[in-house]
Amino acid sequence: MTKALKKHATYADLRAVPDTFVAEILGGELYASPRPAFSHATVASALGVLLGAPFRFGINGPGGWLIVAEPQLHLGPDVLVPDLAGWRIERISAEPYAAYPTLAPDWVCEVLSPSTESIDRTKKLKIYAREHVGHAWLIDPLLQTLEVLRPARNGWALLAKHEGGERVRAEPFQAIELELARVWAA
Repeated sequence: MTKALKKHATYADLRAVPDTFVAEILGGELYASPRPAFSHATVASALGVLLGAPFRFGINGPGGWLIVAEPQLHLGPDVLVPDLAGWRIERISAEPYAAYPTLAPDWVCEVLSPSTESIDRTKKLKIYAREHVGHAWLIDPLLQTLEVLRPARNGWALLAKHEGGERVRAEPFQAIELELARVWAA
């Protein structure tokens, strides 16, 4: 598990972390994780492509979304870097032209790795819930699972857990069928 490097961290502390790490401030604490492994990056990239065509560009889908890989989100006092994030176009307007979004996304996806899974499931999900993110996906490339979450009264509700090569219609992207085997393929 990744441990906090510094309590009461500032953005200057975050900027001092070498580029070979993903730096985040979560609950006032600075965390730095190694850049994602190649298998982790390929899963996130595949999912971004599979969702981007129908939801960003309207190719065989409804369009209406901006989906971004590894955006640095500034949400209140926290700075987070999800693997993927998506905003409904009608909510984001001028935000893409800022250095970093301060508007919480409508959807986030965290690709789990052994070193960051506990942070993704606890600290980051709490922040996403506080900021009213509409859906969160947790993807485990090793187990080949997709967990679809929606905010609930005390955190998050698990709507569905999919695995392997299933074909799924997962919120908020249920307008298309997603073939999970394509996500896992290297």
